[in-house]
Amino acid sequence: MRARAGIVGFLGYGGAELLRLLARHPRAAPWLLDDIQEAEERPRPLARGAPRRRPVTPEAVKQEKLAVVFLATPAEVSMERAPGLVEAGATVIDLSGAFRLRTPENYARWYKAPHTQPKLLAEAVYGLPELGRDGLRGARLIANPGCYPTAASLALQPLVAAGVVDRSAGIVCDAKSGVSGAGRKPSPKTSFCEVTGNFSCYSLLDHRHVPEVLMNCGLEDGELSFTAHLLPVERGILETIYFRARGVGRAEDLLQVYFERYRGEPFIRLHPAGQVPDLRAVQRTNYCDLGARLDAATGRAVVVAAIDNLVKGAAGQAIQNMNLALGWAETEGLQ
Repeated sequence: MRARAGIVGFLGYGGAELLRLLARHPRAAPWLLDDIQEAEERPRPLARGAPRRRPVTPEAVKQEKLAVVFLATPAEVSMERAPGLVEAGATVIDLSGAFRLRTPENYARWYKAPHTQPKLLAEAVYGLPELGRDGLRGARLIANPGCYPTAASLALQPLVAAGVVDRSAGIVCDAKSGVSGAGRKPSPKTSFCEVTGNFSCYSLLDHRHVPEVLMNCGLEDGELSFTAHLLPVERGILETIYFRARGVGRAEDLLQVYFERYRGEPFIRLHPAGQVPDLRAVQRTNYCDLGARLDAATGRAVVVAAIDNLVKGAAGQAIQNMNLALGWAETEGLQ
């Protein structure tokens, strides 16, 4: 019998991706948990074996014995819903930024709002498995990382930890995302006529995903410059990261750091020295692809990371976290 997995926010892009992936998961079955309804629900065909729908209440979680609940909701909704769902006995995996940062003060600084659940914030486990999966097993509340920080942290953390990045020279992360990363809620900035044939940047110098990268990589504020850009494509994130290398003279040396750090990781793929990934290779997969180049004469290094923002950057990583939390094989339903 498959475990029951509830999805709150199933009408959004992240929630819809969760539904798509859970529908084929061998050990979990999706249940739709109704919260605030959208003004207009997308038409769907009638199907045999369609997911069950229940209200998103602690009573329903207990009655239906839901093993896990995914919150694909805005941060303020996640903070409102999480306490009751945790107390009802479900493992809660939150896809918003509500529980990613470690202190209420840091949350208030970057999200420009007070944190209403400081006790749960202190308990939440940050769910980037490749950089720390031990705390995920048996966790009650998991904070699913942001899409931009997933790619940037997987690219930077091993190199910073190995000491091959000259931190005094600064690090530049030039990040580009497909439009689905902005969510389904209509906005003039993400309408078809504004996006198609266009290319733009946003949240200059104060993007709310920056503190996750700093936290994961052990960097200080002034050591990382991050700029987000909007690509006129549906999905995918590609980040080009520039830094000065030290103690290494070849791209192969950077790749060796990755080989040692990510040996045996099922969702990390490395490209040969001098080659870098593109979006098409990772779309609709849970992989993070990494490639590197290095100019020996100047020490200039470039690392490129690519993920699907809706899969490894959201729903796929959430399922990866669910698998670990419930003691299943990490790759269940993702390969």
